Amino acid sequence: MNQVIVYKQDNGVPAIVHPTPEALERYSLDAIAQKDVPVGKPYKIMSASELPADRAERDAWTIDDAELTDGIGANFSTFDEVPNDQN
Repeated sequence: MNQVIVYKQDNGVPAIVHPTPEALERYSLDAIAQKDVPVGKPYKIMSASELPADRAERDAWTIDDAELTDGIGANFSTFDEVPNDQN
């Protein structure tokens, strides 16, 4: 299953993080999200198939704040800082 991490940027536009296969071999999606999502931003882990298939439609795509319930970006800049239970 191809999963992505979605959060809202400061301008309200959804940002999509596509974890690399190498990162997924070593770290959980939650650990990747905590490191890569900006501090304090709520995020959702979802299937890439839920994203608009037509890239032209992505500019119009939105996500409700109520859906961003899987975690919050942490103040980690490296995976070494992510708590071990997340790896």
